[in-house]
Amino acid sequence: MTLWVRFNDAGLLRFGTLDGDLITPHRGSMFADSEPDGEPVALADVQLRAPCEPRTFIGLWNNYHALAAKFAYLVPEEPLFFIKAPGSLLDPGGVIRRPPGYAGKIAYEGELGIVIGQRCSEVDEATAARSIFGYTCINDVTALEWLGGPAGFPQWTRAKGCDTFGPIGPAIATGLDWRELVVRTLVDGRERQNYPASDMILSPARIISLISRELTLLPGDVIACGTSLGVLPMRPGHRIDVSIDGIGTLSNSFEGDRAE
Repeated sequence: MTLWVRFNDAGLLRFGTLDGDLITPHRGSMFADSEPDGEPVALADVQLRAPCEPRTFIGLWNNYHALAAKFAYLVPEEPLFFIKAPGSLLDPGGVIRRPPGYAGKIAYEGELGIVIGQRCSEVDEATAARSIFGYTCINDVTALEWLGGPAGFPQWTRAKGCDTFGPIGPAIATGLDWRELVVRTLVDGRERQNYPASDMILSPARIISLISRELTLLPGDVIACGTSLGVLPMRPGHRIDVSIDGIGTLSNSFEGDRAE
């Protein structure tokens, strides 16, 4: 297993591999030919950034059996997906902020994220599986009232694509078996979500294969695999930790102008 990170080092945006408290910088491309470049740097001396910058940032709804069973949702045969704006991307440690003019509830959703490693267009599942570079932690932040939408028009992009609504990180882990992963979400240290990735309705390879029929996916693109039970609104000052063993813990705080 390898952990890939991006970081600010003396004003320069760099990437490399994380081992314990040290980062080995690399040059080239994280998703193609890269090689070590210089002496290791201490994690404590740099600022982590989102581990990739997706051109396309996709999220899924209703992709876990437990959630579908509780709310009597139909089990989907294809991905029920939406697009999060690239500008929603937020670094580890960044602050989730309330959009101006929105006073409603804002929820966290701890999720496993797929990071694409090679171009995918109309690929089968075997090719899709080979295209997965690795996995990361995602908080699919959502403005809940906008999901209903005015005049019967659900505004998924608006609800989930606001600035700061897409925390990713802290690393991309390669060489993991997604079936063995467990997603945990803690709010101010209190566990609110704890669910196995193996409960997914559609596997990562199937998700990629089906989406690639309609959208070309490129290296660095991200797909959030959906969430399970335990989603709740955040309150100003809350710290949200999305933790997956083998990947790490994505920590962000939430600031708002009023209580939820």
